[in-house]
Amino acid sequence: MPQKKKTAILKNVIRTLCLLLIVGIMSFMMPLSAHATDTDNDGDTDERTYDQEPGSAQQASDINSPNIGNTVTIALNDGNGSVNGALQIVFILAGISLIPFLLLTVTSFTRIIIVLHFTRQALNTQTAPPNQVLIGLAVFLTIYIMAPTFTAIYDNAIEPLNNGEIEVSEALEKGVQPLRQYMYPQTQVNDVSVFMEIAGYTEWDGEPDSVPLQVLIPAYVMSEMRTAFIIGFLIYIPFLIIDMVVASVLMSMGMMMLPPTTISMPFKILLFVLADGWNLIIVNLVRSFY
Repeated sequence: MPQKKKTAILKNVIRTLCLLLIVGIMSFMMPLSAHATDTDNDGDTDERTYDQEPGSAQQASDINSPNIGNTVTIALNDGNGSVNGALQIVFILAGISLIPFLLLTVTSFTRIIIVLHFTRQALNTQTAPPNQVLIGLAVFLTIYIMAPTFTAIYDNAIEPLNNGEIEVSEALEKGVQPLRQYMYPQTQVNDVSVFMEIAGYTEWDGEPDSVPLQVLIPAYVMSEMRTAFIIGFLIYIPFLIIDMVVASVLMSMGMMMLPPTTISMPFKILLFVLADGWNLIIVNLVRSFY
């Protein structure tokens, strides 16, 4: 099959999946009701309304323009919400586009995926487990770890906003607080101090609430990468010892042309299975966030 045809088929598949995703999200949204706007405020929305009374035209030019005053309104939650349905759809679509960005910056995903990658590299199994499996495992572990934070954001910000109890600005402020409470304990103080200095904040009292969000997020990401590399180094040590032992044995036997990694990989997998490696790594990795 020509490459251009394959590319066209792939694009059509991606567009179809995106459309199905949008339809699925909209099907789970709150029920929306559409009705004609009651322009004269008499409670009637099921009959035609007019900009001017029929027969009241004074000039010929007034007859040329439509004398219809009906418009369509989309009401969210019977009009009790402060955000109408159209804006909610826009926010949801914008949120979907920001999910990968937020997943990599304000959640535990970064540390988990780096540690899992180091584990695969230490085993020297190349593509086993494949990237799709590692990413899927990292996503579900992230959901498990971040569940209390996501619940707090929904209870304190999203639900009150949908009920019309708070404004958008207050919802944003309350929605950020659970993320700050999660990120700050995982962030090293020296990273926060460095970014505070770069941002021009000469004095910092050491309190989490006084750290701006634009400083806390990069400091958190840097701390997560440092922690992940430390864990990856500790994972590498036992497998490195196996490589050294196998290489020494092969050299003593005069088998200089045989790659040591070819012989050591089965022993690495055997050690990993006997020690229940996945359980040790995943359980302790999750515990590192608490």
